[in-house]
Amino acid sequence: MNDNRITPIILASGSPRRRELLSLLGLPFDVIPSEADESFPAEWEPEQIVSALALRKAEAVLPLAGERSSVILGSDTIVVLEGRILGKPADEEESREMLTALQGRSHKVYTGVACIKLGDGVNGGMLREGESAEAALLKMAASAFSGTCKPRSSENTNSDSVRLGGIGRYIVLSESPNGEPAVMAGYTESRVTFRPMSAQEIDGYIKTGEPMDKAGSYGIQGIGSLFIEKIEGDFYSIMGLPLNLLYRMLLEFGINPLKA
Repeated sequence: MNDNRITPIILASGSPRRRELLSLLGLPFDVIPSEADESFPAEWEPEQIVSALALRKAEAVLPLAGERSSVILGSDTIVVLEGRILGKPADEEESREMLTALQGRSHKVYTGVACIKLGDGVNGGMLREGESAEAALLKMAASAFSGTCKPRSSENTNSDSVRLGGIGRYIVLSESPNGEPAVMAGYTESRVTFRPMSAQEIDGYIKTGEPMDKAGSYGIQGIGSLFIEKIEGDFYSIMGLPLNLLYRMLLEFGINPLKA
């Protein structure tokens, strides 16, 4: 069992929002921003995109983590409107176009989380026969994320997923030599409904600067909340880090923020 006091988390992100959310768990953590490639094939499903990019971000930090017993945490968020992925706007015009498309409609927000355990002889980035963790994830995701897999148990590990209510799930991709999880990845899916917005409201919001560094061109935790009519799912996932999912995954490593 790991000791929370000597097993910090390495957050593979420079996002202030993710730092803020992670600090809510009260666990020690370091920050090493990841510069991973965030491109992906057009045929990938949203849950594959966010879980694979979260894993890619965590893996990119492996060479910088040094020799320590830590859990590297990667995360990625995308906004999807009727099959169209909305990333961060390149400029004010694209921000305006995104917000105009979102107003008065519902869209989905997917957030992926990946954890890689360092130490104990674990090489988190590689699996059996040199297979990369991302390749293993994509191979397993079709069944593991579709609901056709069996629940995780002591007899069924690598090929299974754990459901997180009705909003997401995670899978164990690799285990350490002693049979404990070494690499995990998962995602959550939430639905957000915007109320109708006037052109003046959209322009005024853009002028605040808040939309410019956010997927979908809005921040649910900021003034963008004025336009939210309804949320179905996990608020923290929409912000960028699903704490419920992360908590379940950290428990697999023996890291419990509620442990006295």
